[in-house]
Amino acid sequence: MSMRISIQKLIKNLGPGLLFASTAIGTSHLVLSTKAGAQYGWIMVFPILLANIFKYPFFEFGVRYTVTTNKTLIEGYLNRGRAYLIFYAIITLFSTFTILAALYVVTSGLLINLFQLNNTSVSVVAGGLFVLICVLLIVGRYRFLEISLKYVISILFLALLVTTILVIANGKVPEVENFEAPAIFNEVGILFLIGLMGWMPTAVEASSWISLWSIEKFKNSKQKPTLKEALEEFKFGYFTTAILAIFFMIIGWFTLYGTNTELSNSAVVFADQLVQLFTTNIGSWAYILIAIAAFATMFSTCITAHDALSRVSVDILSLLFPKREVIKNKGFAIGVLLLAVINFIVISAFSANMGILVAIATFVSFVMAPIIGYMNLKNVMSHEIPETDRPNRNLQILTYSGIIFLTLFSIYYCWMLFI
Repeated sequence: MSMRISIQKLIKNLGPGLLFASTAIGTSHLVLSTKAGAQYGWIMVFPILLANIFKYPFFEFGVRYTVTTNKTLIEGYLNRGRAYLIFYAIITLFSTFTILAALYVVTSGLLINLFQLNNTSVSVVAGGLFVLICVLLIVGRYRFLEISLKYVISILFLALLVTTILVIANGKVPEVENFEAPAIFNEVGILFLIGLMGWMPTAVEASSWISLWSIEKFKNSKQKPTLKEALEEFKFGYFTTAILAIFFMIIGWFTLYGTNTELSNSAVVFADQLVQLFTTNIGSWAYILIAIAAFATMFSTCITAHDALSRVSVDILSLLFPKREVIKNKGFAIGVLLLAVINFIVISAFSANMGILVAIATFVSFVMAPIIGYMNLKNVMSHEIPETDRPNRNLQILTYSGIIFLTLFSIYYCWMLFI
């Protein structure tokens, strides 16, 4: 009986953790996890798991701080000092020129592939997606996201589970003659490894996104969840993303590793390769189903990231310029539209080259991750949080371990790029 009540509470509280899962299952999973398995094989399970383990506290603190204080993480940064907020504002400003653009490029490629729009450019399709998502976000707001994504994530998880089982049951594709496994610890391998971990499960700055969604959840709910309930909901979403990352990696490993197939940086070509990859072991009859599922995955990631970055931008500006009433009243709608325009320009300027956009976004996310992780730790260890609600000793040790681990990798990353 108590188990049933616990499950019912979890389903009722689903929201921020679910939106986090939707955000994470985008480029880091569909693109990078699949490429990891395809290029380097089963060994990639270790960096995927390490990234999820070491980054866990950074994201969890977004829920812990907000549920306990009724404030966003971004407000917490201001409370720690104005320099914290300005630093995070700079990171967010840079992210708006890269993360959304990269997501929309991949999604546009999948849409072109799905409807065979071969004579249509990626930038034109991205423009149409920007218009559609702007309307959905401005009209539907948070409630629309929460309801729609419950179905999308559930269907996606089941579809990927079945696909993974079928791929494993059919066995791994044979390796080509004289195949040599690519080296991981050379310049190319290390850069890919850092890129994978930089966006696995997603960028650390997204911890504030969960915080803002939690605030919206409280506004739309009659009863605020306890800290324990909120953390259970977040863990459900977080561990779901980790499992799905392994699924994508396995599919890439079983269907492409050892075939010397090179995955394209062109959004349209990669989209077709990706869908073909999923249908190899299932049959051509599944092509349209997989194409729709892949597009739905990236579309949901686009809409959640667009929503989150708009909310973050409004929150930052309202704290930096508290007397500007227009930011509070119409800020979200303006933010949604402004982000669409900015990222459409970025996509057009980069000629829809997915590789460059992802590389830029990954660099910023990875290098700044330990700093943002430390800022989040400062928030949850502050006087605003009662001692009983602060992270326990084990979680603090994991947090410092994650900060050290990511710092060392970031230093090595910069050394390889600039020395």
